Amino acid sequence: MAVAQSIRCSHCGAPVEFNPGEIIATCRYCGFMTVIETGQSYNFEHALLLNKYDEKQIEEPVKNWMQTGFLKPPDLARKSKIFEKNLVYLPFWIVSVEAITSYKGIFERITPPIVKEGKIQKEYDWLVLAREAAGFPAREYDVPLEGKIPYDFRKIEGFAKVLNSEIDRDEALKIAKQQIEAHHRFLLQQELDKIIEMNTEFDVKQAVYLHAPVWFIKYEYKGRNYQLLIDGATGNVIKGEIPQKGFGIF
Repeated sequence: MAVAQSIRCSHCGAPVEFNPGEIIATCRYCGFMTVIETGQSYNFEHALLLNKYDEKQIEEPVKNWMQTGFLKPPDLARKSKIFEKNLVYLPFWIVSVEAITSYKGIFERITPPIVKEGKIQKEYDWLVLAREAAGFPAREYDVPLEGKIPYDFRKIEGFAKVLNSEIDRDEALKIAKQQIEAHHRFLLQQELDKIIEMNTEFDVKQAVYLHAPVWFIKYEYKGRNYQLLIDGATGNVIKGEIPQKGFGIF
């Protein structure tokens, strides 16, 4: 396990803890952001989504999820037991960007094959998790951006954990562009059998650093443990592990 280190906040002087690999730290006492390598302040838009649930209230969306959906065992809500509830404010970069992909390809599903040319033009608020090697399902997380406010450390619950960023703005832009280009390639592959040329241009409007509340829930059902990820701002389940239903006749 990595041992946390600390520097002094350049704004209030309080200790700011960080782990190896983190590059931007947020002071839990005043909310100021510090570049760990230099100890200097980092000035850009820092937003926050508010959590709406306490440790008891979060059980309601969990039970609602367990009681709905045809893939779940009918006794899941009744026989499962929640044994761990952790609220974590995850760091993200929200990259607002327009992407235009010019393409040329061959459609071979008819005879004779035809050459197609055109453009894909889309605008995105692309989500990049600001942590290295994390398995968080960012593409499945519909971030409620309309609810974001300027970061306010006083709105963070005392029992919650706030993770620092391991990715800076430039790296986030690079990742977003790579992922969007891969997404456009996927879209083209639905329409073309062979891509001859593909070029994507980006117009980045802004990149906002955001902390969002996510509940990590663990529950036990018939001797096995499962995990749920719940958006603390809306109560929506981001991703949940579902026990397999039994199909025996006995």
